[in-house]
Amino acid sequence: MPAHQPVLIPKQRSPLPHHAPAQAGRPHTFPRLRPRAAAATVWYLRLLALLNIAAVVSLPFREEVHEHNAGEFFTPYLATAGLVSAALALFLAVVMRRRKRAAWIFNMLLAGPLFALYVLALTQDPYRQHAFNWLSALLTGLFVATLLLGRTEFQAVGDRSNPKLAMAVGVVGILVSGTIGTLLVGATNRLPGGSLRDRIAYTLLRGISIGPFADRVEAVHAPRWVDVTINILIAATFLLVLYACFRAPRGRDLLGEADEKRLRELLAKHGERDSLGYFALRRDKAVICSPSGKAAVTYRVIGGVTLASGDPIGDPEAWPGAIEAWLDEARRHAWTPAVMGASEEAGTIYARHGLDALELGDEAIVDLADFTLEGRAMRGVRQAHNRVRRAGYTVRIRCHGDIPDSDMTTLIDKADHWRDGATERGFSMALGRLGDPDDGRCVMLECRDSQGEPRALLSFVPWGEHGLSLDLMRRDRACENGLMEFMVVELLLHATEFGVRRVSLNFAMFRAVFERGARLGAGPVLRGWRSVLTLFSRWWQIESLYRANAKYRPVWEPRFLLFEKTSDLPRIGIASARAEGFLTPPSLPALFRRRRTARIADQPNCPTETATSVRT
Repeated sequence: MPAHQPVLIPKQRSPLPHHAPAQAGRPHTFPRLRPRAAAATVWYLRLLALLNIAAVVSLPFREEVHEHNAGEFFTPYLATAGLVSAALALFLAVVMRRRKRAAWIFNMLLAGPLFALYVLALTQDPYRQHAFNWLSALLTGLFVATLLLGRTEFQAVGDRSNPKLAMAVGVVGILVSGTIGTLLVGATNRLPGGSLRDRIAYTLLRGISIGPFADRVEAVHAPRWVDVTINILIAATFLLVLYACFRAPRGRDLLGEADEKRLRELLAKHGERDSLGYFALRRDKAVICSPSGKAAVTYRVIGGVTLASGDPIGDPEAWPGAIEAWLDEARRHAWTPAVMGASEEAGTIYARHGLDALELGDEAIVDLADFTLEGRAMRGVRQAHNRVRRAGYTVRIRCHGDIPDSDMTTLIDKADHWRDGATERGFSMALGRLGDPDDGRCVMLECRDSQGEPRALLSFVPWGEHGLSLDLMRRDRACENGLMEFMVVELLLHATEFGVRRVSLNFAMFRAVFERGARLGAGPVLRGWRSVLTLFSRWWQIESLYRANAKYRPVWEPRFLLFEKTSDLPRIGIASARAEGFLTPPSLPALFRRRRTARIADQPNCPTETATSVRT
């Protein structure tokens, strides 16, 4: 079988701009300038962050800035030579780049009155006699002007709970950082007689600037490292407050009964198109439909990334409408759009809407009309199948709807017990539940040993009317080797009796690298990349998944990752790892839940929670 050549779908910009079209008779100058003005505000904030950091590091530069902030001089907006100002400018640059409306309002409330104050100062002596003051007023005025010109570009909304959260974070942060700073000042103060009030005032002033601003407290003189520590603590607190103010909404509207019913109707009509279509019914996803209602995109918001999976559901002619609605929602909430596991057909349509594509790997699909155990290439699979069969193992194939409740409860308990690790994994190619009454069309394979004890199970979701897609793979670690091969072969040999014509097995990430990197004449870059992936395969099932699927001689279908900007890939990678269960961010509630679960599990005869399923 010829190796599949990797495909990189070129990015194609949408012919429609992101802003509203210009009205008839209005010149086109401002619509072209508005995005540039918005970008100029971002670059100004980046430059000020860099200058403030340089001033903190460089003593002569810092003293120069402090001198111009005192007496008869003033500096441009946010130029204070402090870590707080650097952190503020850097954070505002990030949120302004995401076009958040709250960030625009925040800058206007700070820079607008400051510019008015500068203009007023320039009408008085001695301020108007210094050319640097005119330059500072000019730069601040230009920043305000670009804010006003690009105001329509900043339409991303925030979460309604942000103000309350920011207030709580600010109060707690100031108390913690202020307490630590006050204790440090009290322990290192070189002057006698300083009261608690003096130490608190010194700490708060040092949080604003590490320059001579805090020297007004005459009864306190702390070492330089204490000043820097206090400034860093206050800057970190300020950053947390800003994050709470400007964080993106988390997308709490998950799949409801009406949404699930609509998706099932679309799958009934167009479910044959995508082997991953049924996984759109995960209930931790949200759904957004095209204006016609004939197509939908399912997604989950994680860490400010709106993560879709698979192809859009429904009529391909209506896919553009669903994709546009999903992207519009992402822009409205300042979410980073990304798609995991899209097919080449869907990737091409996503590319027309401004997304880039990167090949993730290949999905193994077995066409049952071409499958056979005959031939030298299938000898290993054939031998494993015969060995397990001679050991007395048998396989039973049933739809979930035909399994009695008592049997299903037993299978769920076994699946929980056989799961590798405490974390349930899966998002793009896993349903996330087992034994739900609404999934009666799913297919269960039960493998029992010669004594009739369950030893392994496989669960498949429907792929249209004549296909199955692997969802769950669990086995007893103490059972016979080759048990999974035995079960898969049994399904492939007998699935036609149930009207199944094709079966989707596991996804092999970077499959083409392993296949072509082992060939004669492979270049040094390809061989090096294969060596790196082989090294990582010691901890993650990368090469083993490819080998496990290749033995069935499948057809390899490429799957793609879609993204808007290359700079977003690290963020998308973290969100994907969290969605798939490979990365769990630490949190106190999660820690308490884990401790409570461990205590309950230690109690005798205590039922455990029903776990969900995942491809492994």
